[in-house]
Amino acid sequence: MKTENKEFLAATHKKFATLKELVEQVGMNEAWEKMLVGFPEQQKKRMTPFLAAPTLFEGFTRSIPFFESVGMEMEVVDISNDDCDAVLEIQKYCPYLEICNEYGFETPCHVICEMDVEATHRAFPEMRAEILSRQAFDSCVCIFKYERPMK
Repeated sequence: MKTENKEFLAATHKKFATLKELVEQVGMNEAWEKMLVGFPEQQKKRMTPFLAAPTLFEGFTRSIPFFESVGMEMEVVDISNDDCDAVLEIQKYCPYLEICNEYGFETPCHVICEMDVEATHRAFPEMRAEILSRQAFDSCVCIFKYERPMK
């Protein structure tokens, strides 16, 4: 693992452990929804400073130091057009791939990325987010696309 950020590692392990416990109690679908409770509000608080930038490209570029601090390697590509403010977030390293196996999950995608995308959608209904590529499925990078109407 490329990160020594103890806070990040502890939070990640806690998330996987909590979901594993909930899955054993109530099944994956209900466990996933329970994990989402309060997460859109956290996502809104975390992302608002970046999304307040005039463009998604500017905002996501400002978030790169955070991702680097937790061991990720991120690039942002502006794919905006006349009507749509849009970016590709490219993650070259996934720190979750190693951790997910410790908790019996084949991939981290449903636990981390899909939950982040869903929380983002719930926190910012005007913004679309989707996962285009996943290292867990043998792609060389994870790619996320974010779109919102042009300001």
